[in-house]
Amino acid sequence: MFIIRYGTLAHSAGCLPLQTLTSTLQAHDISFVQLALSKAIQDIDTSPGKLSPGLANYIGEQFDKAGIRIGVLGCYINPVHPDPVVRRAEIDRFKEHLQFARQFGAPMVATETGDLHTFQEMESYRYEEIGWETLRTTVEELAEEAEKWGVFLGIEGVSTHTLSTPQKMRRLLDEVPSSSIGVVFDPCNWIGDDVSRQDEIVDSAFSLLGDRMILAHLKDIYLEGNHIRHGKAGQGLFHTAEFLQKLQTFKPMIDVSLEEITLPEIRETVALLTALGK
Repeated sequence: MFIIRYGTLAHSAGCLPLQTLTSTLQAHDISFVQLALSKAIQDIDTSPGKLSPGLANYIGEQFDKAGIRIGVLGCYINPVHPDPVVRRAEIDRFKEHLQFARQFGAPMVATETGDLHTFQEMESYRYEEIGWETLRTTVEELAEEAEKWGVFLGIEGVSTHTLSTPQKMRRLLDEVPSSSIGVVFDPCNWIGDDVSRQDEIVDSAFSLLGDRMILAHLKDIYLEGNHIRHGKAGQGLFHTAEFLQKLQTFKPMIDVSLEEITLPEIRETVALLTALGK
């Protein structure tokens, strides 16, 4: 059986000077990181317009020296922002990440897709349709840009966002037929509050999207009173062992990024997940 390699969000260590960031992460046996530049790196200005091949290579080299891959650049924008000026700025920022992703050593740039109800106040009857059209237009532009630079546009669905179900993600992939689009699969995000249907939701995602998954996120579901919260993987209501076994079947050696976790919890959690996945 292939070994799953686990990583986490680089800013789980905080927003730190680059050298401190990489040494801190190195001490916790991280295989790779999901790097959101402005959230993780304190001493380098990575705001729009500041990236260059040299800067991207330098940052990538520091992670490489620490034995850590940059598995994905996180650039979580709102691709359905109702203000077209703000939306354009977000799209342009994402396109800059796509342009330099390879110099960082990252094969993909990832984002979520904006709230399902974004346009409800504007159009109470057609808000979902407007949101869908806006998302599709944005994704078409970003996919074209990703193709230019030979990297993936990673898209993550969430139960309360425009891509609220695996079926909607499949529809988007069909309507924007670009091989540069990949699925970032966070099962708990799609499950939302519908915990009793988790196996059905996960199985439908693998059936519909298994061939397009390029990254997995992993956390767990905990019940506190009548409320659902997310926390570290392996000890909650999510069927983690079954999920890991399905990952091995559909996407052997896919990167799995641990979320809702602190750095001191990672070693213990990886050991638990490794045991569960056997």
